[in-house]
Amino acid sequence: MSSWQTGQLTYLVILGAAVLFWFVTNHRQSFRKTIQQAMAWGLIFIGAIAAYGMWGDIRSTIIPQATVFSEEGRVVIPKSPDGHFRLELAINGAAVTFIVDTGASNIVLSQEDASKAGFEPESLPYFGRALTANGEVKTAPVVLEEVRLGNLVDKRVPAQVNGGELDQSLLGMSYLSHWREITISNGTLILQR
Repeated sequence: MSSWQTGQLTYLVILGAAVLFWFVTNHRQSFRKTIQQAMAWGLIFIGAIAAYGMWGDIRSTIIPQATVFSEEGRVVIPKSPDGHFRLELAINGAAVTFIVDTGASNIVLSQEDASKAGFEPESLPYFGRALTANGEVKTAPVVLEEVRLGNLVDKRVPAQVNGGELDQSLLGMSYLSHWREITISNGTLILQR
């Protein structure tokens, strides 16, 4: 532990002790009630930490999934509560959830999703550049051998691996251009082959 971290920890311990001392001295008349309130706040705090830790699991259950009508070559994607359209594809056999982004030229994989798809992000050549809302990032070109959505399969689709931080992979025009028609209507995105 560095001296800076030690100083911060010491400060927090002293501050916590002062708050605890003030709390006990001001509430000594009703100590039983004070203990009950402290326990209630402790449980609320633990519940908040648990909800934050499980947010990924909670989010995946409340975000609507796409409905695939493969016999018609049609995919209907409902809008998620945050206003994005999300679609799960099998990339080289690995399940990857994308945000559909018609403003992106290519499929852009996060480093985590690139690893799932069988690439080694740390050994890729990041010589490409992309301009994003957060500024310029380096990218590495890759080719996805197979992109599968239900029974619909596309082979050798170009993509990019983001060299910076990217929370969720983007499904750009290098994949969307394989669809004959893209329509947004009544809170749904419809892809038609």
